Amino acid sequence: MFRNQQRNRNSQIPEVNLIPMMDVLMSVLTFFIITSMTLSGRRIANVSLPIVDNDVREQSSSLEPFIVGLNQRGEIIIENQHITLTSLEKEIQSYLKQNPKALVILKADKRLSYKQVLQVLKKMRDVGGDRISLAIEKSN
Repeated sequence: MFRNQQRNRNSQIPEVNLIPMMDVLMSVLTFFIITSMTLSGRRIANVSLPIVDNDVREQSSSLEPFIVGLNQRGEIIIENQHITLTSLEKEIQSYLKQNPKALVILKADKRLSYKQVLQVLKKMRDVGGDRISLAIEKSN
């Protein structure tokens, strides 16, 4: 009799079957992976330049940033003076030596090709590291 009572107690312990739950989770995961791949594919196919809204975070520093201009003809300008890429490196080095926590900002004309802007940015980054920024304009 004692054995029958023990069997009844053991049969009352609920069993957790994880296989159906894992099947559901895998189905949901597969759905989200396929959906995200489809959406990201559309974004890549329809490439457009980003629009900058007014809620973009601005970098701030207590020091005045060093401004480098790059005009439509690809000429580098500092304080209304045209300089070469080699001179730019020297100017940035001397400025950052005097102001180690300051930023260097490149203001490039929007009609320039990416290749031209990237060439100057790479040189600036080689000298200034992570203190180099590219200026953008906010939309109204």
